[in-house]
Amino acid sequence: MLKIAGIIWASPYSLLGLLIGSIGLLFGGRVRIVGSTIEFYDGGTKWFVQQLRDGQFTLAITLGHVVLGQTDASLEISRKHEAVHIAQYERWGPFMIPAYFLSSCYVYLAGKRFYRDNPFEREAYDTDGGQHD
Repeated sequence: MLKIAGIIWASPYSLLGLLIGSIGLLFGGRVRIVGSTIEFYDGGTKWFVQQLRDGQFTLAITLGHVVLGQTDASLEISRKHEAVHIAQYERWGPFMIPAYFLSSCYVYLAGKRFYRDNPFEREAYDTDGGQHD
């Protein structure tokens, strides 16, 4: 029951991820389901990820229960890391992206790195043994 509640709580971002991933499919992307996660990759999804800040170095990005990755291999490499973000979406729900952004701003103003020192990222990197996003 808690898992279903987490999926529902994270669903606003999952819907956004589904929209982006579905558009990616129209441009040669692929999709698969791994557990309760929908993974989109290749084609238009890869292009989308590469347009993000430092996107050429980004393996994947998570929106709720949807992971948008560059390739099959990038999803394999980042799966543990992205699973931490999925759990964070289940905890934070619609507040996840504002909380993530405010955390990044706080660490940046404290003289630390905007992305890597964000507590959400620290948790994910600590869990996956330091694998890159």
